[in-house]
Amino acid sequence: MSAIPHEKLDRIIQRFAAVEHDMSSGAVSGEAFVRLSREYADLEPAAKKAQELRKAYDERRDLDEMVRAGGELAQMAEAERPVLDGKIEKSEREIRILLLPRDAADDKNVILEVRAGTGGDEAAIFAGDLFRMYQRYAASKGWRAEVISASEGEHGGYKEVIANIHGAGAFAHLKFESGVHRVQRVPATETQGRIHTSAATVAVLPEAEDVDIKIEDKDLRIDVYRSSGPGGQSVNTTDSAVRITHIPTGIAVAQQTEKSQLKNKNAAMKLLRARLYEIERQRIDSERSAARRGQVGSGDRSERIRTYNFPQGRCTDHRINLTLYKLDQIIEGPALEEMVQALMTNHQAELLAQQEHAA
Repeated sequence: MSAIPHEKLDRIIQRFAAVEHDMSSGAVSGEAFVRLSREYADLEPAAKKAQELRKAYDERRDLDEMVRAGGELAQMAEAERPVLDGKIEKSEREIRILLLPRDAADDKNVILEVRAGTGGDEAAIFAGDLFRMYQRYAASKGWRAEVISASEGEHGGYKEVIANIHGAGAFAHLKFESGVHRVQRVPATETQGRIHTSAATVAVLPEAEDVDIKIEDKDLRIDVYRSSGPGGQSVNTTDSAVRITHIPTGIAVAQQTEKSQLKNKNAAMKLLRARLYEIERQRIDSERSAARRGQVGSGDRSERIRTYNFPQGRCTDHRINLTLYKLDQIIEGPALEEMVQALMTNHQAELLAQQEHAA
């Protein structure tokens, strides 16, 4: 792998210094400041690594000159050079990873949707298991998970559950979870001990902000209606449920979890904004490269991405052919990190290979 040109390192360092100056000058505000803040956060690790690598290149140049000069110092320089070369090789790989094209949504909060698929009651129970896995995983990362809406299954779990996950890097870690998750196990209701196969779909959407996507009032149709309930005192007697339809796309979202119409409207708008933002992201991705979405799975809901086999205690991710025999620990949440990190590493390797091939 060739050395990174000094000019490229200098451009990174200089751009970081310029952004830092503009932010501290007070000359920018509003959306421009938000954009600069994001660029600053993106550039900072690469700029620091570029400075470190630039210094290491200078040190190697000095060692090379000492070797050429000969004498006693040349022997010392020869001994130091392999250690420095190892440090340089490591830093070059790290900075190449830092300079890979970043998903602009990686640092965003997440809208997580889990739905029961084929398999009836067992699918709903599995959807509940998956959702609790993500809740525990979020807790292990110090993130906050809030249920937006839920439709419970008749025998436990969820027919559908939607939640907001707040935390730094939530989308970067969870985005590869989108797709069909399959479970193989003996249901509690199975008297013959037969293994059943059922499935649940997971969708992970980045939470959109006002600066990400503009929604015109004229493009919305808002309907209010009475919330449905199980009967008795819990039935909402006011028109607090809200359905919002985005007329240009036909996308409709509904919320009735809260007793307040305003809260339901705000929750519905958050969900609508996330879905429209995801459509826009996919459009841009497809224009840039059809292959990009195939690197760790497209996230298409028809794609089976993972199998949870309880009799064998294994969890297999089919996109990277990784099998871990620690299913209980994965379902409990924290051990999911091993699977997530493997997917992220594979994604980086694919992007690096593409860059090297293009070069």
